[in-house]
Amino acid sequence: MSLELNINAEIKTAMLGKKEADLRALRAIKAAILLAKTAEGSTGELTEADETKLLQKLAKQRRDSLEIFQQQNRQDLAVKEEEELVVIERFLPKQMDEAELRTALADIIKSVGAASPADMGKVMGAATKQLAGKADGKAISAMVKELLK
Repeated sequence: MSLELNINAEIKTAMLGKKEADLRALRAIKAAILLAKTAEGSTGELTEADETKLLQKLAKQRRDSLEIFQQQNRQDLAVKEEEELVVIERFLPKQMDEAELRTALADIIKSVGAASPADMGKVMGAATKQLAGKADGKAISAMVKELLK
């Protein structure tokens, strides 16, 4: 089932269950899908990779907003962002834990022949392609820096 069909089904369920937070997040996802499908140069269909990128973008926006709201002591807004983030993350692929990420990055470092922090660009290029959707870019970057010391 495509993401769009899945979201539409979830919206119906959220409406019937009167789940306001779920409904808000699901509608945001649906709006982003429609924008992506009608964007200039778009084919009108989204691949699975496009869907994952879209969901990651939405999740990142929520995390950034959540951080800002917490810094400004706006708990009312922070709670809303957190609720939406939980819903969006349900549709993202399972994220790697720290041990899995460390192992995968160690393999990538060996395969590209990186030995020093100067090789970080090579490692990041390969890592972001291989681990797309499985790990956050910030986490990948921090782990690569740690491993290349």
